[in-house]
Amino acid sequence: MSKHALLSASGSSRWLECPPSAHLELQFPKKSSSYADEGTAAHELCELAARYWLEEISEAEYEDRLADLAKGEYYNAEMQECAVDYGRFISETVKATRENCPDAIVELEVKSLDFSDWAPEGFGTGDCIIVADDLLEIIDFKYGKGVRVEAENNPQMRLYALGAIKLYGELYDIKRVRMSIIQPRINREPSTDEISVTELLDWAENYVKPRAALAFAGEGEFNPSEKTCKFCRAKEQCKARYEQNLALFDEAPDPLLITVDEAGAVLEKAADIKAWLSDLEKLVMSKLFEGEPVEGWKLVEGRSNRKYTDETKVAEAMKAAGYDEARLYERSLIGITAMEKAFGKKAVGEVLKDLIYKPQGKPTLAPATDKRAEFKPEELVLDAFDDVKE
Repeated sequence: MSKHALLSASGSSRWLECPPSAHLELQFPKKSSSYADEGTAAHELCELAARYWLEEISEAEYEDRLADLAKGEYYNAEMQECAVDYGRFISETVKATRENCPDAIVELEVKSLDFSDWAPEGFGTGDCIIVADDLLEIIDFKYGKGVRVEAENNPQMRLYALGAIKLYGELYDIKRVRMSIIQPRINREPSTDEISVTELLDWAENYVKPRAALAFAGEGEFNPSEKTCKFCRAKEQCKARYEQNLALFDEAPDPLLITVDEAGAVLEKAADIKAWLSDLEKLVMSKLFEGEPVEGWKLVEGRSNRKYTDETKVAEAMKAAGYDEARLYERSLIGITAMEKAFGKKAVGEVLKDLIYKPQGKPTLAPATDKRAEFKPEELVLDAFDDVKE
C-alpha cells in the first residue's frame, strides 16, 4: 500500500460524487496547514487520554507523555479538555458494552482498515473500534470547528466500517454497525448513525464500487459543488467548476426583470461562487508572488494601520507632556472563545454559567434544507407587542 491512498476514506465524499477529481488532484502537491497540524496534535492527545482511561498505561506514563505533548505548538487547555472528554467517552462506551459482552475487543488507532475490495488501494486509520458479538462500533474524533460533520450517511465512516468488517469479520458474526463522530468544539454530544451489514455491503457493491473504479481510472463526470470542491486541491484551476459557474450568468433573463425565484436560484449557488472567486484570487496572487505575469493584474501595497515603534517610550513621552497616565491604557475582558481556549470550555462554563447568555441572532438567509427552525417575522412583532403590554 502507498502512504497516501488515491481513494482515501477522508476524501471519499469528493471522489464518490466527482470521480475524475481524484486523478486531477495529482497535478497539485499536498500542502499542510495549521488546521491539519492542530488536528494531528489533538489526535495524539486523544489517543493518550483514551489509553489512560482504558487503563492501558499507568498514571505515571500518562503524565510523562502528556508533559511532552504539552510542549507542542498547538497544545492548550481547550485541547486537553477535549482529549479528556474523548478518553472518558471511550471508557464509558467500553464499560457499557462489556456489561453485555465481557470479551468485547477494543482497539485504538487501527491503521489496517483495508477497503480495497470496493475502492482500489483504499485504506485508512480508525480512531477507535469496538467489536461486541454482532455489533461493530466505529468512533472517530474530529477537532475542527469550521464544518460540522454528521455520522448519518457519512462515506468516510462507512468505508472505515467496511475495512473493519474485512479485518474482524472472520472472527465475529457482525450484523450491525454503529458509527459515532465526536466533534467537541461544535457539539458535546456525539453524532451517531447505525446501519445493518447487509445495507452497508449493498451500498459498497452498488454505489461505491462502480464510482471508485471510475475515480481510480480518472474517468467519469465532473460534479463541481460547494461540497466536492471545498477540500479539492484542483479547485482553483478546475475547468468544470469554471464553466459551471460562468454558465449561471449566460442565460439572459426574459423579460428584462428577473423574478424572485430566479434571484433565489442564483443565491443557491452564491456560497460556491464566493468560494470560487476567493480561490481564483489566491491563485492569481500566488502566481504574481512567484514572478509569473497575469494579464490585467498586478500586486500593490494594501492598506495598513499606524503602529507605535516603542510602546514604553510612547507612554513616557505622553506622561512627560503632562497627560494623565490612566487615560493612556485601556483594560477589557478577553472574549468567551479566547477564555475557553485558555482555561477550558468546561471550566469556564461552570464558573460563568450564570454570567453568559446568547442573544437572539439577527434574521439571515439560509437554504430551505437548513436544519435550523424557520424564523417568522410575525413572531418578532408579537414579542415586541408583549414587551409593550408588560
